[in-house]
Formats: sequence, structure tokens, C-alpha cells
Amino acid sequence: MNIEIIEVGPRDGLQNEKIPIPTEAKISFIKSLAQAGLKEIEVTSFVSPKWVPQLSDATEVLAGLTPSPFYSVLVPNQTGLKRALLSPVDRIALFTAASDAFTLKNIAKTVDESLQEFRLVIEEFRQEKPNGYVRGYVSTIFECPFAGKVETNQVVKVIDALFEIGVDEISLGDTIGVGVPKEVKVLADAINHVVKSKVAWHFHDTRGTAIANVAEALGHGYFRFDSSAAGLGGCPYAPGAGGNLATEDLVYFVERSGMSTGVNIDLLIKSSLPVLELLGKKPFSKVQQALLSKLQ
Repeated sequence: MNIEIIEVGPRDGLQNEKIPIPTEAKISFIKSLAQAGLKEIEVTSFVSPKWVPQLSDATEVLAGLTPSPFYSVLVPNQTGLKRALLSPVDRIALFTAASDAFTLKNIAKTVDESLQEFRLVIEEFRQEKPNGYVRGYVSTIFECPFAGKVETNQVVKVIDALFEIGVDEISLGDTIGVGVPKEVKVLADAINHVVKSKVAWHFHDTRGTAIANVAEALGHGYFRFDSSAAGLGGCPYAPGAGGNLATEDLVYFVERSGMSTGVNIDLLIKSSLPVLELLGKKPFSKVQQALLSKLQ
């Protein structure tokens, strides 16, 4: 079985880091990830520099990369799309949630209001890029940091609405990392009507359950997962949220289980080291720590 990984470290992993990462370092990071065998990489975001200054160099980052049909960018609204379309972009991602409280804190819109704007964004994007690819993020699939537990039927409602307005894929995000396999099963059963190749799971490892949740999703036939090199990232709008599922941990787990990722883990464990050094951080990934210790 082939597992498909969407690497989100350059965007989700860096977006709320306070220490500025030089543009050239970001470009080198992305190139190293690609050399390690990661094909789908979310490279940056065209969000307002006022809100996410770390990603204010989105245009420059893209200019430093060889264009790839599998590089994507986060686009928060029509203004962001207009900026993105000035660069060679064929894949965009849109961000909403299953909780009004979360989207109001995050993008100052209700879920329904975000979907209304996304419809316009998708229409404009399709006019410019008829063969372009659109991903829709659904955050807070289990719990919202501001409103508590989220009902499964509300998550399904948002998923169906995103497909109705034209997304090609959804990414289901456990934004604050509270989920356990039982909750993954409940949601997986509730979205049986959705083609599995159009669903990716985005787990955070805040409480150490990310790999267990991956195992549960695999058991339901899902094979697309978001992850972040070195476990970088979290969510600036979710107090207490820890890092994303580390790509190194995901690769080790699925390959040790007899599946394939196409990723060279020896190259992967080294790809994030320059960025970690700039941030003054140690790897969050247990696998990265273990393998790097053998090189010392």
C-alpha cells in the first residue's frame, strides 16, 4: 500500500514562529524536503503579512523554487488569491473549520461566511487555472479550543458544503490534538459517502495520540496524511496546541508496518536541521531524535 504524505512544515510548521526565518533558508528547506522524496509540499501562505509576518515573503519563496504542480499555497481570501496568482501557483488551499467560534477568532468570519467567500475564490481560481487543484481544510474536527466538543454531524455538514462549492480534496484537522482512535472511527464512518482519495487527515500530537489516530484511519482505508518535518508547528489561534504530527514519525511507522511512502528517511531527518538551528529548537520527532543520535 502506498501512503501519500502532504508535507506542511514550510507553511504550517513555521507560520507562528516568532524568530524570522530568512527566505533563502525556507527555499533550502523546501528543496531538501523534495530531495528526500516528499512530492506534495505546502510551501507558504498568502495571508496578510500583518497577521503572519513569518510568511510575508511568499512571493519571494515561490520565485526561488522550480515550479512544481505539487507545490501548494494557503489562500485565505480573494485578496490572497490575487497575490498568489502573480506567482506560478497551480494548487491552493482554503481554510475553514467545523466551529464558528474558531473561524471567528481565526479569520473573523462564521463558517458559513467563510464558505460564501471560498465559493468566489474557487470560481476566480478556476477561471485563471482551469486545471488547478483546490484543497479545503476543516479544522476542529473533534474539539474547538473556544467552544468545546464539536458534533460529528457539523463536521460532515462542512465537508459536504466544501465539496459542493468545488474543492478537490479535504484535509480533516484535529487542531488541538485531542482526538483518539475511537473519535477517528466515528468520523470515518460518518463520511463513508466521500471517496477516500479525496480525504487527508491532519493530526496534531499534542497529547501523543497522532500515530494511533493514523493507524485507525489506515484501518478505514485512508492513505493520505498531512505532517510536518521535525514536528514543527501548531496553531497560533489554538491556545495550548502542540506540534503537528512529525513527518519522520509518520514515515517510520507506516514503512515499518510494511507500507511505502517513497521518502528517504536518512535525507528527511537532516532536512529540517538548519531551520531548527535558526529557531533554537530541538527536534520534536522521536524518530528524528533516535536516528540523529546514531550519526553522532
